[in-house]
Amino acid sequence: MSDSLERRDSEARTASGSQEEVQRFLSFSLCNEEYAVPLLKVREVIALPDITSVPHTPAHFKGIMNLRGQIISVIDLRLKFKMAKADTTQETAVIILDIAAASLGVVVDSIDSVLAVETSNISDTPDIESVITSDYITGVTRKDKKLVLLLDIERTLSVEDMSTMRHQQSKQPKIAA
Repeated sequence: MSDSLERRDSEARTASGSQEEVQRFLSFSLCNEEYAVPLLKVREVIALPDITSVPHTPAHFKGIMNLRGQIISVIDLRLKFKMAKADTTQETAVIILDIAAASLGVVVDSIDSVLAVETSNISDTPDIESVITSDYITGVTRKDKKLVLLLDIERTLSVEDMSTMRHQQSKQPKIAA
């Protein structure tokens, strides 16, 4: 992050009299809802590349992609969260995340912004009645008049997902960029 951006953030907190910790998140859209992941987990954001499908994998596992010689597993968060499948648009993007000593591509509808959120503005996760665990939601914050769900992307992945991801990345040879 640039020094000038950090300086402005620090000056804004000092001007408001707040010395509270600020967390940064990358917000994105899925099915007209907003989600965010910690910015420190994000390596980069790219346009939707060619993805090679892999047989006998879960439906939300889109396949693998080549990113400058590195093989990266790609999942579709809509399908992982059991949402309706979306058409690919020019705004469809892949967030490359560094998790569990590996990289993972996550397909999202669009990238919205980088959020700087004071810790006091993050609400606890509400109790959600569901047969599926919602431990992957770490909190909720507001952006304008919308609520943004803060995700722990590692918790969204099941043991099967992590195994598939590691297996696909470990057996692939390095490919020239």
